[in-house]
Amino acid sequence: MSVSRRWLWPVLLSAMPVLAEPARPVQPMGESPLTAVTLLETAGGLALVLVLILGLAWLVRRMGHMPGTGKGLVRVLGGVSLGPRERAVVLAVDDVRLLVGVAPGRVQTLHVLQGHGADAPESVETTESFERRLAEAARTGRDG
Repeated sequence: MSVSRRWLWPVLLSAMPVLAEPARPVQPMGESPLTAVTLLETAGGLALVLVLILGLAWLVRRMGHMPGTGKGLVRVLGGVSLGPRERAVVLAVDDVRLLVGVAPGRVQTLHVLQGHGADAPESVETTESFERRLAEAARTGRDG
């Protein structure tokens, strides 16, 4: 107990001038910091930052579609919706076209179209052949 009293007295004695000082009257602060000018400056700064963020997002999105930015060799040539969550998509990889079925959690190759360039139009024979094969597959799937 004597150790705590030894440290208590110097602390109390050093606080004496603060405790002995008379209370000062409260002075008014002057003008309020929430004036119309400061609010307009703050809103203008916020608007400027938001416009800058949206402009940069637009620029990044716009530059992401430029050729030669590392998109890879696979291109999506087209697709069609087969249901609420299923799609058939035609992909081009070098000289090969792939018809793939895309469903949640699964991608499956449905047909490989070889011998056509990625930019060459499809011949009528291949389309009719594919349609015939697809119809056969659908029939055997229903019957079997």
